[in-house]
Amino acid sequence: MNTAHKENHSDTPPGNMGAVAGEAARRRTFAVISHPDAGKSTLTEALALHARAITSAGAVHGKSGRRGVASDWMEMEKARGISVTSAVLQFAYRGCVLNLLDTPGHADFSEDTYRVLAAVDCAVMLIDAAKGLEEQTRKLFDVCRHRGIPVITFVNKWDRPGHGALELLDEIEREFRLRPTPVTWPVGAPGYLRGLIDVRDPDRMLRYTRTPGGTHAALEKAIPAARAAEEEGADWGQANDELELLRADGAGLDRDSFLAGLSTPVFFGAAVSNIGVRLLLDAVVDLAPAPAARELEGGGTRPVDAPFSGLVFKVQANMDPAHRDRIAFLRVCSGVFERGATFTRAASGKPFATKYAHSVFGQDRSMVDTAYPGDVVGLVNATALRVGDTLYAGPAALFPPMPTFAPEHFAVARPADLSRSKQFRKGIAQLDEEGVVQVLVSDTRGEAAPILAAVGPMQFDVVQARMAGEFSSRVHLETLPYRLARATDPAGAEALNASQRITGEALTRVRDKALLALFPDKWQVGSFERAFPDARLGQLLAAHE
Repeated sequence: MNTAHKENHSDTPPGNMGAVAGEAARRRTFAVISHPDAGKSTLTEALALHARAITSAGAVHGKSGRRGVASDWMEMEKARGISVTSAVLQFAYRGCVLNLLDTPGHADFSEDTYRVLAAVDCAVMLIDAAKGLEEQTRKLFDVCRHRGIPVITFVNKWDRPGHGALELLDEIEREFRLRPTPVTWPVGAPGYLRGLIDVRDPDRMLRYTRTPGGTHAALEKAIPAARAAEEEGADWGQANDELELLRADGAGLDRDSFLAGLSTPVFFGAAVSNIGVRLLLDAVVDLAPAPAARELEGGGTRPVDAPFSGLVFKVQANMDPAHRDRIAFLRVCSGVFERGATFTRAASGKPFATKYAHSVFGQDRSMVDTAYPGDVVGLVNATALRVGDTLYAGPAALFPPMPTFAPEHFAVARPADLSRSKQFRKGIAQLDEEGVVQVLVSDTRGEAAPILAAVGPMQFDVVQARMAGEFSSRVHLETLPYRLARATDPAGAEALNASQRITGEALTRVRDKALLALFPDKWQVGSFERAFPDARLGQLLAAHE
C-alpha cells in the first residue's frame, strides 16, 4: 500500500472555522479529461510519481509482468487497458493537498465523467499530439465551459510523430474559441523531441533522459541557450522563432483570463516517459483555483468557511475484494468534515452519522479524521447515500442535482442461474445506485426481468463483469430494439402501452420513479405525438450535448 498520501491532513483543530479558508487555499481539486487512448491514466500516474506519492509508475499498456496504473483497479480496466470508472488520488505536493480525479475517457461512460466534473475546480485536458482534438475531448470541454471550470492543456505523446505545435494551437483556438497560451514549448518535431523550453525562462532548454520503461521520473537537466543552440542547431532556432511569433501575437500566460475561461495554459510532453510532467504539476499548484463558494440549488452560494457541507458525486462498491464494502465519495464544499460527526442529509432531512471515513488513493485507503473544502472523503458503507446527495451542518444547503442522460441502449437482464436470484437482485440494485446503468421496470415484465438502460454498450460489459465477479450471479442480456427515450406522464405511459399501432414501451426508472417512453426511432416518436397530442413527451439530456 502506498503511504506517501497519508500526510495530507492539517493539524488544524476541528471546528476552528477561522482556519478553514487557509486550509481551503492549500487545496487543488482537479480532473484529468481526454478522449480514449490519449494517455490519461498514464498521465495521472506520472503526476503522482512526480509528487512522490508513489515510488514507481505503471502503464496502461505495460509489458507482461508490469503492474497497471494505480487509478485503474478494476479487473476489466487492467484487462482492456482503459478506464471504465473514475478514481480518486489524494497526495501532498509543495505544501498543497492535491485531489486528483481520474475519469473514464470512453464516451460510453460519459455519466461518470460528468458527475466527477461536478466535484472539481479545474481540469487538465489531455490532447494526443498525433490525433489533435477528438470528439470526446470536445464534449468534455463543453461541459467544463458550461460549469465554469478553467482548463489547463497538456499536449501528450510528443515523443511520437504528430501534428506541429502551432497547428495544434490553431486548432484549440478555432474549435474551442479559447486562447492557447504556451507555458512550455517543444524543441524538435513530434517524434523527435530534443527538449522543452519553459517560456517563463527562455534562456535555457530542459533536456530529458528517459528511465527504463518510464517507471521513474525522467532525468531533467537545464542546458544554457548558447549550448542548446550549438547542439540542437535548426531545432533550437525553429523553436525560438515560433515562440517569437507567439509573443508578437500576445499569447502570453494570463492567469485572470485562464480563471475566466478565456484562455488555456498549454504544456507539451510525453506522459509515458514522464517528460514535462513536473512543469504541469507545478502549474496545477500555481495556476489552478483553490476551492471557492459553490452555487446552491435555487440560488445563492455556500462560502468555504460556512459550516460543513459536502456533495456525493460517486458511489462505488467492492473496490477492495477483501472488504466487499460500499463507498460514497463526498467532495467537501465548505467547513470542516469530522469523522464521527452527524450531519443532515438534504434529500430526507434526516441525520446521517459518519462513523467510517477514509482518504482514498486509487484502490488504497486510510482512515481520515478531518477534511477541508476540496478534499474527497470516502464514506464507507453509507448505504443511505445516493449520487447527488448533499450533506450539511448548520444552515440548510442543497447543491444542484447531477445530470441523468438519455439512454440509447436497452437490454432485459435475467439471472443465468435462478438459484442466484437474491444475488442478482442485490447486484442490479447496487449498480443502479452507483449509476453504472439505469434500471427500468414495467408492470408487464416485472422486477424479476429489469431493463438496463445505458448511454453506451460498454456499460453492459461492465454490468456482466461485475455481476459475475462481485455478486456471483452471471447475467443474460436480451437486447431490445429501442434507441430513443423520452420523459412522459401516466397518461402518456398508458397510451403507449395500450397502442397497437406504435412500437414502443413505457417503463419506470427505479432510481427516481420517473416514467420513460422508449421508441426504436424518431418516426415512431412522431407517430405517437400525432396519435396522442395530449400526452406529454419531454426531451432528456443527451450525452452528446
